Amino acid sequence: MVESQAEALLKEMIGVVDFGLFETVVKSEEEGVIKFLMKVGGGLEVESVFIPMRSKGTLCISSQVGCQRGCAFCETGRMGLLRNLSVEEIVQQVFLARHRLGLAVDNIVFMGMGEPMDNFEAVMRAIAVLTDSAGLGFGSSRITVSTSGVVEGIDAMEKGADPAVNLAVSVNAPTDEIRNRIMPVNRKWNLAELKGAMIRFCAHPRRQIFAEYVLLEGVNDSLECADLLAVYLRGLRVKVNLIPYNPQSRDRYAPPRVEVLEAFWRRMQEHGYLTFLRKTKGKKIMAACGQLGNLQLRVKRGRMLQSEKM
Repeated sequence: MVESQAEALLKEMIGVVDFGLFETVVKSEEEGVIKFLMKVGGGLEVESVFIPMRSKGTLCISSQVGCQRGCAFCETGRMGLLRNLSVEEIVQQVFLARHRLGLAVDNIVFMGMGEPMDNFEAVMRAIAVLTDSAGLGFGSSRITVSTSGVVEGIDAMEKGADPAVNLAVSVNAPTDEIRNRIMPVNRKWNLAELKGAMIRFCAHPRRQIFAEYVLLEGVNDSLECADLLAVYLRGLRVKVNLIPYNPQSRDRYAPPRVEVLEAFWRRMQEHGYLTFLRKTKGKKIMAACGQLGNLQLRVKRGRMLQSEKM
């Protein structure tokens, strides 16, 4: 294959990059999952995860150091928010994965540390760089932005983002009573308000939503919950991703038994939803869904808050 002028120029540019400027620490496991930590300003760091697929793979990137949303099943939420990442720091994660670690990245998901909608402008500008033919050249449909349910962010994305960019919404409960307990964001935007935003988002014929649902034993994993979830999602163009809870540094919950997971999956299929029961990858190196976080940074945040009061 003849190398294009753009590809040749990119290789030339990469050849003069001093990767020593980018401090990274890599952890990997047998399944091929790779987690790398990238140093950012202020002595902080963020985590990114590469998940191998059939041909290439998905890169899960961060938008913040920590997160202010405080979801009870998420390690990042226990850190609190230290700061937003810049456009450069967001794009740098992808650049390092491709050109320093040599990973065949095909898809990008904003499902790492942070709530992307709380750093909306930087995330959208980073996507513009990632999808620009003079940038990293990803197709818009290869990028997914995830949210815990920040309605104003969903509305902003509906108005300003390329319709091909995907949206994932962490629903995680079929009732406000359950969702209030595990996701504080629901106290600001309840399930009815969230559904309204999803309906508005899906008004464009090219758009659909990935409804993410973390299954917690004895909390949201009953067949009754499955039936209520099916009713709640009615009228939306959605694919449902069921995710077993992954262990944290200090566990509050447990994953459901396999037979319970499969029963929930079957019930959603019976209701007519295209539903996937996701296999956990990267659990041993704390790289699976809900596991990204850093105990030391939690301590650092406490010191930062204390110094601000002095």
